[in-house]
Amino acid sequence: MWLKHAHMLFALLSIVGFSIRGVLTLFLKKPLNHKLWKILPHINDTLLLAAAIGLLVVYQWNPFVIPWLSAKLIALLVYIGLGMFALKFGKTLAQRRICFVAAIAVFGYIVMTAISKQALWFMA
Repeated sequence: MWLKHAHMLFALLSIVGFSIRGVLTLFLKKPLNHKLWKILPHINDTLLLAAAIGLLVVYQWNPFVIPWLSAKLIALLVYIGLGMFALKFGKTLAQRRICFVAAIAVFGYIVMTAISKQALWFMA
């Protein structure tokens, strides 16, 4: 059970950190030049991934066989892509803001999928 709680904590820290970085840089236009803003997200995301892999091993889950885990994995890739466009690769401020909001929405989908154990919880 501690592994599940660790995974949830790291996920919470990940979205809080992403939200803070996004709001500060995209809406308040405050640069985040401190080294910690570049290092801490990578450490947290590594711990998040390690906890996720630990859960897969402990529960003997195959994310390619269990539909809701497959949905979470695909949504995670979409979240990462949107986050990269929001914070780094978006060409215009409007495009970056849209990607930021979309990334937050995809994160919400990931959480609801984890809670409901349904691949498309909003259609159930």
